[in-house]
Parts: sequence; structure tokens; C-alpha cells
Amino acid sequence: MKLLLDQGLPRSSASLLREKGLDAVHVGEIDMAAAADEAIIEFARTNGYFIITLDADFHSLLATAKASGPSVVRLRIQRLKAPEAANLIFTVLEKVGQELEAGRFITVTADSIRIRRLPIQWKP
Repeated sequence: MKLLLDQGLPRSSASLLREKGLDAVHVGEIDMAAAADEAIIEFARTNGYFIITLDADFHSLLATAKASGPSVVRLRIQRLKAPEAANLIFTVLEKVGQELEAGRFITVTADSIRIRRLPIQWKP
């Protein structure tokens, strides 16, 4: 499982996840700190990463494009320090990580984890 952490997350969260045995990289480590969300999506899709973000735009972009991937985990918890972010990501992946392989939007709040299948099916 390859994780691409978006700019809003602490850069050192990626190294903490690597210490836990996960393949994680922060966009700042690969010179994509200022990249557009579309470029990050394309990088993730091309290189087999799942995106971890605080940003709702990834869900919107993939839904509008009717894309089937990459999977995105959106953390709706602000001001996480690196250890908190890494622990939260690790815990979420333990619970629902297998869902990422099938193309999913996962939204994490303080008290819930919601999962939606990609591509998003619009109801008339």
C-alpha cells in the first residue's frame, strides 16, 4: 500500500508512517508541495498511490470526473500534529485499508469513518 500525503498534513507524518512499515511519502518530499490537486491525482494514479488529505477538493474532482481512482482518505480533523496524524492514518488503514484497493472515498471524522465507492454514481 503506497500513501501520498497532501500538503496540509505535517511532512514528518510520512516518516513516522514509514517507521510503522508503510510506504508513505509527503508531496513536499517529491517537489509537489505547490502542485495543483489535479497533478497530485495524476501522480497518484500513475504511480499507484492512495491520497491522504485534509482537502475536500480531491473528492470533488474525482466525483466530477467520474473517476474510479485513485482512492482518497480525507481527514476532517484539523490541526493534527505529526504523531497524531500518523497514528490516525495508521488506525484508519488498519480498520478499512482493504477498501482502498477497490477505489474508494473514505472520510474520517472524530467519531466516524464513511466509505463511498468510486466512481460516484449520481442518482437522478
